[in-house]
Amino acid sequence: MDNLINNLGILVYATLLYTAPLLYAAMGSCFSEVSGVVNIGIEGMMTMGAFTGAAVAYFTGNPWLGFLCAGLSGMAFALLHGVATVKFGADQTISGTAINFLAPGVAIVTAKAIFNSSDTIPLEPTSKMPILFSGVFSSGTPWSNFMKNVFSTYASTYLVFVVLVVVWFVFYKTRFGLRMRACGEHPMACQSLGIDVHRTRMICVCLSGFLAGLGGACMTMATSNQFRPTSIVGQGFIAIAAVIFGKFRPQGAMIGCLLFGLCSGLRVVIGSSSLNISVQLLSMIPYVVTVIVLIFFVGKSHVPAANGKPFVKAK
Repeated sequence: MDNLINNLGILVYATLLYTAPLLYAAMGSCFSEVSGVVNIGIEGMMTMGAFTGAAVAYFTGNPWLGFLCAGLSGMAFALLHGVATVKFGADQTISGTAINFLAPGVAIVTAKAIFNSSDTIPLEPTSKMPILFSGVFSSGTPWSNFMKNVFSTYASTYLVFVVLVVVWFVFYKTRFGLRMRACGEHPMACQSLGIDVHRTRMICVCLSGFLAGLGGACMTMATSNQFRPTSIVGQGFIAIAAVIFGKFRPQGAMIGCLLFGLCSGLRVVIGSSSLNISVQLLSMIPYVVTVIVLIFFVGKSHVPAANGKPFVKAK
């Protein structure tokens, strides 16, 4: 029984830890997709955010500054995507694919130039995101160990749920959210009402990059303690799958991210148990679930009517 409680605490902790990066990126994807711009460059923006956050935190020792700079670096690449797709009407899928190639390349070349290594940027414990409630819960009994495992997590994990509430409020309780959703459904009608569709979409794409950058930083500054070229591999696409699963709504994307986070948590718990299961098989769990989700839910999601379609202003 004690072992079950301990494993349950580890599972909850690992689920939240792996959910946070996905949820930041998924909320960013929601902004872009709902406004009518397909952004599969989330993966590249997360990679750039992961590198920038780790590098800034390494040199300054300030994790919050690194976290902010990570979001700004993701926004910079989102701006490139927005200029190409919103302003010049480039194919959104091709532009996003280009971002996924460009951003990791820039990160690796910059790491090589600054650190003389493209492999790893290690972080000191003081440069990582702070752990809230550290030392509040003592260990000893099974339930105290459970509480310690559940609540002694990083600040970025708690922050992501605060951001989720803010994003939900922006989506459904503000004028900007109403215009954003309208631009994704009927951009011509929006223009006839005097709404600047291009500006609205550009803002949403930039917000998607900012949040994706935060997700990347969350991965290197909380989930792990270093940046590696493979830190983000697949995470951006899993976040997009969570958005599809959640029907392009922030609250739905949260459920999808929790599902994928749970899969990663199960991988940790099973991997640390006495069960003799291949590490490679355990690592496949989140990606297998992603494929299953896409098979069963992609056809049931309500995709915004104008999503992926360049908008040309009527004269």
